[in-house]
Amino acid sequence: MGQADVTAVRDVMSLFSQIDQRLGGGHGRTAVAQYLTNEVTSYLNGSFASEAVRREMFTAAGELAYLAGWMAFDNDEHAVAQRYFTTATKLSVEANDGPLTGHVLRAMAHQAVDLGHPQQGLQLAEASVSGNRYRAACPRERALLKVVHAKALSAAGQKAESAKALLQAERDLTAATDSDHEPARVFFFSEASLAHETACALRDSGDLAGAADQFQLSVRKRKATTFTRTHAVTLGYLGTVQARSSELEQACTTWTSALNAMDGVQSGRTRKIARDIRATVAPYRQVAGASEIDQRAADYLAASGM
Repeated sequence: MGQADVTAVRDVMSLFSQIDQRLGGGHGRTAVAQYLTNEVTSYLNGSFASEAVRREMFTAAGELAYLAGWMAFDNDEHAVAQRYFTTATKLSVEANDGPLTGHVLRAMAHQAVDLGHPQQGLQLAEASVSGNRYRAACPRERALLKVVHAKALSAAGQKAESAKALLQAERDLTAATDSDHEPARVFFFSEASLAHETACALRDSGDLAGAADQFQLSVRKRKATTFTRTHAVTLGYLGTVQARSSELEQACTTWTSALNAMDGVQSGRTRKIARDIRATVAPYRQVAGASEIDQRAADYLAASGM
């Protein structure tokens, strides 16, 4: 195996990462899994032009396994996601790629927190920022690891430590420059992403006003046509925060934008938002705006097969 084979695997990973960001994990995950199983496994079992190429191939394979796991996580296939994340971790260790190991552990922490296991999430997040997993990462990846660490701290009830981690994540992203050597896997992480995760941490700590401000910042900063899935999720979370703040009319307006963005997206997270919308507006269905948004959410769920 040579450098061209490594490039091919990375090109596939980049293509499907962009599809995932735009259309959600339900689009193309099986294709990624088949390519990983049929093509990449044969590469890993082959002979390599050099030790450097071998390590690069294991890193590329680890990134692809991570992507398969992330897409499964996004599509609510959580057991499948965990298997791919475990595989990705093993491949990253074989490649001696600490930052990639941290990247995968960060995803596992994100999943654990979202599934309501804050202590497990915090353990995984702390592992993701330990040693060279954090220190050897580029500034953009360090910011990603640290903001998810902050999110896990908040979910575990450690507000003060979460606030410190948020400040560090902001410093890390500020330190990123165009001249940095960055792995393709962090292409999505921007100021909009930092604001989104910051908002989640603030929301989970009970700061709804701060969360709303950060979600709104994320909406303003994100390239919605490129990162459609996350844009829809951010709008959905913002609407829920507004509803929790007794701003139901504003929430319905925000949710309308979220549902518009969800058109064509296949994601467990967007489906959950649609279910949350229906549950929140249930007592108000006699109100015209609430009735309309309830029907929109129901239509989206029906179209998603849920």
